[in-house]
Amino acid sequence: MPQMKIIEEKISLMELKEMAANLFEDMVKAVVDVEKGLLAVDAELHADLEAALLKEGSRQEHLWGINLYPGLHGQDNFIEFDSLINIKPSRGNRSRSVEDGEISSRIIRIVGERVTAQ
Repeated sequence: MPQMKIIEEKISLMELKEMAANLFEDMVKAVVDVEKGLLAVDAELHADLEAALLKEGSRQEHLWGINLYPGLHGQDNFIEFDSLINIKPSRGNRSRSVEDGEISSRIIRIVGERVTAQ
């Protein structure tokens, strides 16, 4: 059973691997708050992580869904930009991906700051 976590500091790659093994085998769903620099992980749906962050005071327009593949850490495909919560026509994002390069760069930076190899 997933144990949603909001990561304000760090999470180890080993923790992500354990989360992945418990639910999707090789992947962990995550939502990033690009304004607050938060990372929420470990749920069956991105929407559940989004709801947890909203409850903590995040704003929906700053939340973006991704998938993390812990076994691919350090590679380009470690982060997959694919989530229904990313469909935000009012922000010009009409697909499940993150179409704004600045936002995707912020997501990559935040994930890099939160996920540690130890």
